[in-house]
This record gives sequence, C-alpha cells and structure tokens, in this order.
Amino acid sequence: MSASATAARAPRRAPVPRKRALWRDPSGAFSPLKTTALVLLTLPGLSTAVGLATNTLGGRPITEAIHETGHWAVRLLLITLAVTPVRTIFDWPRVVLLRRMLGVAVACYAGAHLLLYCVDQKWRLGVVASEIALRNYLTIGFVTLLGLLALAATSTDGAMRRMGTRWKVLHRLIFALTALALVHYYLQSKANVAAAVLVSGLYVWELLWRAAPKPARGTLRLLAVLAVAAALATACMEAAWYGSTTRINPARVLAANLDLTYPTVAIDVLLIGAAALLAAAVRKVRWRRRGTDSAMA
Repeated sequence: MSASATAARAPRRAPVPRKRALWRDPSGAFSPLKTTALVLLTLPGLSTAVGLATNTLGGRPITEAIHETGHWAVRLLLITLAVTPVRTIFDWPRVVLLRRMLGVAVACYAGAHLLLYCVDQKWRLGVVASEIALRNYLTIGFVTLLGLLALAATSTDGAMRRMGTRWKVLHRLIFALTALALVHYYLQSKANVAAAVLVSGLYVWELLWRAAPKPARGTLRLLAVLAVAAALATACMEAAWYGSTTRINPARVLAANLDLTYPTVAIDVLLIGAAALLAAAVRKVRWRRRGTDSAMA
C-alpha cells in the first residue's frame, strides 16, 4: 500500500486550538473593549510599581503598596460581580468578555498583596506563616487568596470542559470569597472602615439585584429600590461596626448616615445607585427613540 493511501486512511487529528491573545475576542479579531480593559487593569499596578521605584509612596512605601494592591483586589472583585448586572440592565452581552480577565486580575492583585507583605517581612517566611496562622484577619485573607487563585486557575475553556457542572459549583464560591475579602478589609482597616463600608454597600446592591425576580432585574423601578435599600444597609453596617468595635454610639452614626445634608458613605452608595438608575433610564430613552425613528422610516 502506498504511503499516500496509508496517510489518507489514517485518522485525522483534531486541530489544536491556538491560544488567543488577551486583546482578541473569541473569533480571534482585535477587540477594542478587551484591549481598553487590559490597559486599565494594569494601570493601578503600574502606578504602584512606579511609586515604589521612585520612592514616592510616602514614609512607608511597602505598607502603602500593600494597601493599594489590597484595595484594588477588592474593587476589582466587586467590578467582576457587576458584569452580570451590567449585561442585563444595559443589554450589553459583550461585557461578558471581560469577566475572565477581571477575575484573573483580582487574583493577581491579591497575590501581589501577599507578595508585598512577604517583602515587608524581609522574606522571613516562617514569620509570615506564623502571622497568618495567629492573626485572624491574615488567616481570612490567606484563605480568600487561595480561593481566588483556584478560581483563576480554573477559568480557562479547558477547565470548564473537564469539570462540567462542577465548574459552576466551584465558581459560585466567588460570593463567599467576596464576603471573606470584605471581612479581611474591615479587620485590617481598624478604626477607619469607610472604604470597607462603601464596597460592602455595593456588594449588598449586587446581592439584592440577584435576589430579585429575573423579569424585574432590568426595570428602573427595581434600580430605584436597590439604590435606597443598599444605602440603608450601608448606614446600618457602619453603625453596627462602630457600635460593636468602638465606644462610638451607633445611634449617632446611623443618624449621621440618614442626614442627607451630611456627606457619608451611605450617601455615596445612594449616589452610585442613582447613577446606575440614571444611566439605565437614558439608555431606555435612546432605545425607544431609535425604535420610533425606525418605525417612521
């Protein structure tokens, strides 16, 4: 039998999929959306690195870098969870392309957070391990990091195919990991928990949105309710924290948060919720105008 005939009868191997660049969409085409997101995601880390290199992060540059990477890990975690609401509210399916990139960025910033802590401890890994074991907020942070790394490592298409339904079960842990990250944020913030309370209020907004019936998730009425409910929850969380950890009267904290003339974290959450409501309303108006113009044409 000729070599050509043997080759013709031999089973063909399935083509090996090529790895896609981060700036390309699933079809392999250049994606301005993913490219923009990639640049924006690297900017905080780059800014921190430049600050360390030029000694412009203050008197305790490593400590400041630790805080910055931790802040961005939590912020990006909330942004990752916001992908699904944004897709639904603004009818923007392509935003889902950013979810994997955002999740990996969260793990990277969280990993840098721990790495910088090791640098601050002069690479005395025994000390680092003992501190993680003995200090509750470090234990919680380390467990959260392990979970985030597991989600990042299994975020590939291959992992999704191999794990099947178990993949969804694993990646639903992001909600528990976010809660742990927020507890870590509160505990390491100590007296000033304003930033932790702010992201907690936004997390409540996201949880309430997911708890709502699916037909209501894109309605303006729900967004208005969520803005108020998340702001009230934020006020209660801040009052509860100061009431349980300090001698500050929680009633005074709650009253200050409910005073609309006084700038508070609860007001910030309310304004962010109102901004989402306004953006959704503008989009709906534009969509209706386009529909009217098409009908008239």
